[in-house]
Parts: sequence; structure tokens; C-alpha cells
Amino acid sequence: MIIIDWILYISLASCVAYLLFYAIASCFYHLPHFPKALMNRRFAVLFPAYKEDRIIIKSVQRFLEQEYPKELFDIIVISDQMLPETNETLEQLPIRLLKADYTDSSKAKALNLAVDAMEKEAYEIIVIMDADNVTTPYFLTEVNRSFDSGLQAVQARRTGKNLNTDIAILDSVSEEINNSIFRSGHNAIGLSASLSGSGMAFDADWFKQNVRSLKTAGEDKELETLLLKQRIHTGYLQYLPVYDEKTQKADAIKHQRKRWIAAQFDALSSVLPDFPKALLRGNIDYCDKILQWMLPPRLLQLAGVFMITLIVAIISPWDAAIKWYVLSGAQIAAMLLAIPRTLFNKRLLKAVMQLPLLAFAMAGNLFKLKGVNKKFIHTEHGSD
Repeated sequence: MIIIDWILYISLASCVAYLLFYAIASCFYHLPHFPKALMNRRFAVLFPAYKEDRIIIKSVQRFLEQEYPKELFDIIVISDQMLPETNETLEQLPIRLLKADYTDSSKAKALNLAVDAMEKEAYEIIVIMDADNVTTPYFLTEVNRSFDSGLQAVQARRTGKNLNTDIAILDSVSEEINNSIFRSGHNAIGLSASLSGSGMAFDADWFKQNVRSLKTAGEDKELETLLLKQRIHTGYLQYLPVYDEKTQKADAIKHQRKRWIAAQFDALSSVLPDFPKALLRGNIDYCDKILQWMLPPRLLQLAGVFMITLIVAIISPWDAAIKWYVLSGAQIAAMLLAIPRTLFNKRLLKAVMQLPLLAFAMAGNLFKLKGVNKKFIHTEHGSD
């Protein structure tokens, strides 16, 4: 019993320590300052849209409000299984519309289709947005400045644009925790920020050469792997918001997380054999990413630590439970440090009451991952 207790403790303590370290590091993150760009680069802005009839038109219209020179950016919408009337409306806008009708749709297929269509175009930066994303009018200007300073890959700060349900609040909080730990915390110590799946930009030549390698619904993790293997640093633009519509229902977030968990497991299985070689070659950024993907889903980790702490407190002597109390406290500290102060309110406290049910649903997802990462899972959005 004692041996099992220590095995569980050391395993979970390592996971908590990882999160706490980067949560603390995020407190020392300084916003990057890029001087005014010496030249304006040409952008291709990709909007993969799978059954996104309700939101895609408004998102594209908002992006057309960019202050960047109009002749230097093209919006390319990849319309997959959208209604004819949606496509007709999009065709009236000053954009380029590509139509796809895949049997098994995926974002990777949509991105490859876009790259095929722009093969002869002289783009210098490729931006990837989700169909529900909106951003500021100076988005392209700021991305251009970051590339003018030498970056080849950047991730903007994805943040929730709707806090209208308990689930949406928890989804937004989860995004902000990721921003703190896996983006600003990593950049603060010189490591690459993780990708969010949208609100990201890449050197066009690099992207065109590497997009062919994308095969799964976890295309952001595949892109991260390619960047890290090639030692290309990903900068985090915390000051540059990309507003993302958050999942509003428990069933929707369960299906969304199922795809994310499957993507992480697939990514880990493909990169784990690379760890010894990356370590020997001093590719610390890549090694860190592999360790990151070894972490259990955060909600399950939270539930696991608290549940074990409760059990140990009931069946074990006080002195045997102390280490678990400390671990639970460290886990709480990591989460609190990573959540922006603006989100601490009564609504968050109410939303937290949903966590046990969500943790139970996430645990059930672990037995339903087969084939999930091979196709796109449409996330249902709420009403305007």
C-alpha cells in the first residue's frame, strides 16, 4: 500500500510541478516590443469552414476591416459542406472561395487544398483562423511587425468572446490557463509557445513545404512537431487577441475534448521515440513538448489529485496525508496563478460546480478514442 501511494504521488507530483513551474514563469513574462516594420509583407488568411454557415460570413466581414493595405492580404475561405446560399453570399465578398466536399473532412485536408490553390501566388505569411474567430483591425499589422523582427511562427492570444453559460466560462478559463502555462510561461524562459489551432501565422514558404505532412485532426500538434524538430521558435503575441466562440453545452465540450485527447495521444505516440535523440542533440524545446504531451488531461489530473487526497485523508494517518495536502495546494496554486484576475467572480465560482460532472465525462472519453483523430468533429456553436 505504501509503495502504491508513493508511485501515485511521484507521478502526479511531477505533473503538478510542471504546471506550477510554468504558471510561475508566466508571471515574469514581458510583452515583446517589435519596432515598426521596414516592409509590408503579403498575407494569405485561411478560414477553413466545415458546416459553419451560421458564423463564417460575419467572421470574414469582420476580418475585411483590417487596417493593413487591402492589396497585401487575401482571405481564402475553404467551404466544406456548407449551404449553397452561404457560398453565394461569400462569393459576393472580396475574397477567394474554395469549395470542398470530402467524405471524411479534416482541417488538414482543407489547408492542403488552400495551398494547392495558392501554389503560384507570392505570399510571404500564412495566417490560419477558425470560422468563428474575430480579431482586432491591427492584427495583420502586428503580425507583420513580429515577422519583420525575425520570427517565422507566431501564436496570437485566443480568448473567449462569449461567457453566457457555465460551460462557456469554464472553456474560456481553460483557454486562459493554456495561454499562461503553455504560451507566456514558455516564452518567458525562452521556449516556444504552443499552438492553439487558430490565430496563428507562419512563414509562407515553410508552411507550403510542411503542410503536406499533416494527416490528422490534430494539425496544430503536427505543426508544432515540425517546427520544433527544425528548431523554429514560436513567439506568443499576448497583446494580440483573437476572439473565439466558446463551447456552451456539456455534450459539445465532451466531444470537443475527446478529439483533443485523441490528438494528444496520437502526437505523443509519434514523437516519444524522438526523445532520446532530441535530448542528446540539446533540443530542449522539443524535449519539453514531449514531456508536455505526457501530462494527463488537466481536468482528470485535477480530479485525480483531489480524489486521492480525500481517500488518503480518510484511511491514512495525518503524517501520511501531509504530502497529498501539499500537492493539492500546489495544484490549486498553479491554476490560480494561470487564470487572469478579470475572470475571478461569482459566475466563475458557480461554474466550477460543473467540474465533477465534466471530469466524469472526460474519463469516459478515454474509452472512446478509436478513430476520433482521423476526421473533423464539428463543434456546435450557440446562437448569436
